[in-house]
Amino acid sequence: MTTSPTVRERIDALRELLHHHAHRYYVLDDPEIPDAEYDRLLRELQALEEEHPELLTPDSPTRRVGGKPLEGFAKVRHKVPMLSIRTETDIEATGARNFDARVRRELGLAEADPPVEYVAELKFDGLAVNLRYEHGRLVQAATRGDGQVGEDVTQNIRTIGQVPLQLQGRDAPAVLEVRGEVYMRRDDFEELNEQQREKIARGAKNEKTFVNPRNAAAGAVRQLDPAITRQRPLSFYAYGWGEITPPEQGGPAFETHHQVLQALKAWGLPLSSRTRVAQGADELIAYHQEVGRIRDQLPFDIDGVVYKVNSLALQRRLGFVTREPRWAVAHKFPAQEQLTTVESIDVYVGRTGKLTPVARLAPVFVGGVTVTNATLHNEDEARRKDVRMGDTVIVRRAGDVIPEVVAVVVDKRTHASPPFAMPSRCPVCGSEAVREEGEVDHRCTGGLFCGAQRKQALLHFAQRRAMDIEGLGEKLVDQLVDGGVIKTLPDLYRMGLASLTALERMGEKSAQNLLAGLERSKSTTLPRFLFALGIRHVGESTARDLARHFGRLHAIMDAGVDQLLQVPDVGPVVAESIHTFFQQPHNREVVEQLQKPPPDGCGVHWEETEPAAAAVLPLAGKTVVLTGTLPTLGREEAKELLEAAGAKVAGSVSKKTSYVVAGAEAGSKLDKARELGVPVLDEDGLRALLQAPPGRAGV
Repeated sequence: MTTSPTVRERIDALRELLHHHAHRYYVLDDPEIPDAEYDRLLRELQALEEEHPELLTPDSPTRRVGGKPLEGFAKVRHKVPMLSIRTETDIEATGARNFDARVRRELGLAEADPPVEYVAELKFDGLAVNLRYEHGRLVQAATRGDGQVGEDVTQNIRTIGQVPLQLQGRDAPAVLEVRGEVYMRRDDFEELNEQQREKIARGAKNEKTFVNPRNAAAGAVRQLDPAITRQRPLSFYAYGWGEITPPEQGGPAFETHHQVLQALKAWGLPLSSRTRVAQGADELIAYHQEVGRIRDQLPFDIDGVVYKVNSLALQRRLGFVTREPRWAVAHKFPAQEQLTTVESIDVYVGRTGKLTPVARLAPVFVGGVTVTNATLHNEDEARRKDVRMGDTVIVRRAGDVIPEVVAVVVDKRTHASPPFAMPSRCPVCGSEAVREEGEVDHRCTGGLFCGAQRKQALLHFAQRRAMDIEGLGEKLVDQLVDGGVIKTLPDLYRMGLASLTALERMGEKSAQNLLAGLERSKSTTLPRFLFALGIRHVGESTARDLARHFGRLHAIMDAGVDQLLQVPDVGPVVAESIHTFFQQPHNREVVEQLQKPPPDGCGVHWEETEPAAAAVLPLAGKTVVLTGTLPTLGREEAKELLEAAGAKVAGSVSKKTSYVVAGAEAGSKLDKARELGVPVLDEDGLRALLQAPPGRAGV
């Protein structure tokens, strides 16, 4: 049979590529491509070799399991080879059903025969190791290596707390090799990467963050210094065995795979609690679906499940084919990482003004869906990963988590795109984009004008503690903004009955009620109005402090940072945020339109007060606690009256409390006040306190 040069060249190229990536993955612990891409290349080579068996060579990646042992570790020849198992990539039921049909066919079972019993277990995404115990003591630990020869990592494995140095019980065989997976929990991985980022920020050399938990675990196991491994949070699960003392030499006799697992557990080895015995294909399918549903809730990464024939006698009958046992298969889930290219980097503006860089990608199927966008989180992350337009990148999507760019394949970069930089202006409204001191995010400062923030600004403006506009909820705001009825806050007060009744599911009565609510909201207070503007870091308390200190809105709008810092509890970050907000022409224009009388403006108004420097408040410096139900005053009304008088309203009673105002059904706060000797007032006492002359309200 003749073979075209094109096929031969493709096979040679695939082998060279797979050898390269296997070395990066297994030996250097620094993969350049995701697992799914490696599997795709391997399947292509397998298919070509099956079509052209004359080109099959002993050193082909299809005949090997892993990479060569790392130089610097002693080599260990496995007494029983650590072979890999066949992979089913079909994400539906077909993978389990195909495996069951293949097993039944190999065993010569008829359709009427009972179902085959299997063990179903998780396919951990870590580093496979072999632990050798002699007379119950751990004497050696080795990596898989190329399946025949691995690396001696005994000292490193001894640092893992879950690996017993001495087996439990007295019935352990003289020789026992335990096969299992070293892995890193997701929370431990995140903590490790945070520590790495801190080291890098401090200028440490030769430090890096890790791409994924598997990469981090493998790198830790292969450290030449066990002290470094000890600092890495590694875990271990057992799932099989290698050499074991046979029954005729005094070793245990087992009939099933599950019996061996239970024996390992009894000897002190950690096993996954999610391992199951399953009858036939239907129960394998159910297991695959169950694990798929909880996959993202597990504390560690898995990339599929494994099915194994339970009967050891049947395993021996089925035997092996080339490098794989016929009695086991790995049924993978949709790949959570894939390779694609960055077509552009855009900046998305969120409802609160946060600017997020987003990579627009060549479409790629990952995590069960086609992904075209991936978040880069913020400028620091985009620069740390050095993502540029045109780059080949690894994209990850797990469950419902927003897809993200994990890493750039720098070796594939052939262009000269500049590093990413966050724009100085909002891409939606053109307002200044700022990054506050100590923050990682950039934000648009055009909160009252920016189209991206329009819905959030309206909902915040209308809430009960702000302008208290009844009937203006989220669904109606969506209709008003999406329909183009409202573009800025003043448009709220310019709506007519006709424009409202034209909306879907908006009757005339509801429209009239909303217009009445809008009219009532025009009479408000300066603290409420300030809070309603949605200035970053300005909550209700800060709004009251600002109003009390300056007295008039324009005094706040024109105040410099130094003047704002004179307000109690206003620090540099808050002062800068307020100053920046009112320096934006768009924001000032909206405020002016809201406050200006009709017909040119909306007519929002409030009673002006004297600034704090010109007025001494009766309860300045006092702390008051409200408890129970007052006869005529609601809780919010009483709170506003107290704060207007200069008091701080607290939620708990302490020695620093000046008064407790108690109504009907007062509870533990009243008891606490009596215990501490704090003065207790009823509603009449509260009203008298509020009317007291300045300086006469103290006790």
